[in-house]
Amino acid sequence: MQSEIMFAGFGGQGILLIGKVLAHAAMEEGFEVAWVPSYGPEMRGGTAYCTVVISDRPIGSPIIKNPLHLVAMNGPSLEKFAPTVKKDGIIFVNSSLISFGANREDVDELRVPAVDIAKDLGTVKAANIVALSAFVARSGVVSIETLKDCIKGEFSKKPKLIPLNMKAVDAGIEAARK
Repeated sequence: MQSEIMFAGFGGQGILLIGKVLAHAAMEEGFEVAWVPSYGPEMRGGTAYCTVVISDRPIGSPIIKNPLHLVAMNGPSLEKFAPTVKKDGIIFVNSSLISFGANREDVDELRVPAVDIAKDLGTVKAANIVALSAFVARSGVVSIETLKDCIKGEFSKKPKLIPLNMKAVDAGIEAARK
């Protein structure tokens, strides 16, 4: 079993963070993991992305041209990367910022208004956690409990943010089940 996930959006949306959290959760569950962030000028408002490869055997290459799944937080990312997703994968669409779909019949498209949900929780900064948890709830690549533990660990130096992020996880799970 190998899953490749691409996370993409505007720089500043926490794209690299959610990729890192998913990679950490997969490691905690005993999987082989590769996390490849994209650093560069796109980090300041352009498209930022990272890939996470999760496998039950050694990973041959961390560089992925055709991921199984995509978490797209903005329109340019969906347009750029949706055509590259493998058949039967999941394409998460942040419907708060993206008014169109992936235009694919051969994938599971998960439309969640992540930014709107995060606003309702008190801050748009939690949209990435809403998106990550919705994706994990739909895909099952790691358990929700492991994901929650890793999010708590990520925010351990800012403990006042943990309750908000746990609410974001629950809201993302609920949105994925609708």
